[in-house]
Amino acid sequence: MTNILVIHGLGMNMRGKVMLDRFGPSLLADYERKIAEFASELDVHVEMFTSNLEGKVIDKFYEGHDGNVDAAIINPAGYMIGYPGLTAAISQVRFPTIEVHVTNPASRGSVSEIASACRGVITGFGIYGYSLALRAALSLVSETTST
Repeated sequence: MTNILVIHGLGMNMRGKVMLDRFGPSLLADYERKIAEFASELDVHVEMFTSNLEGKVIDKFYEGHDGNVDAAIINPAGYMIGYPGLTAAISQVRFPTIEVHVTNPASRGSVSEIASACRGVITGFGIYGYSLALRAALSLVSETTST
């Protein structure tokens, strides 16, 4: 079974509690339930991790590198800009990482700096963006294992 690490970054624990006009009323727990449903439909295993501490997120990427993670999905949230250590960690791990955003940061003039280390970026599709990211990750993993 494919193992995908799903990381929620800085401030994701506040989803559904603040900035409702931008991100809506869904709590992080709602996101995680939906992601688990998407993963079940695709027969992939997901491990979800959330931290407001950059070092813990970096450590999680490195643990995945040394462990059995096949791909990662990250919603960096507040880690989009000004976190070169996280960008470096993503570029160093052996597995592909896909960045996902429920909204479209570019529509607000934001550009993610960690995108340069990611295999791809999915933005603006709401919670369904995670389904797209899981499908993309699964495809990338199958490409790697078939060569």
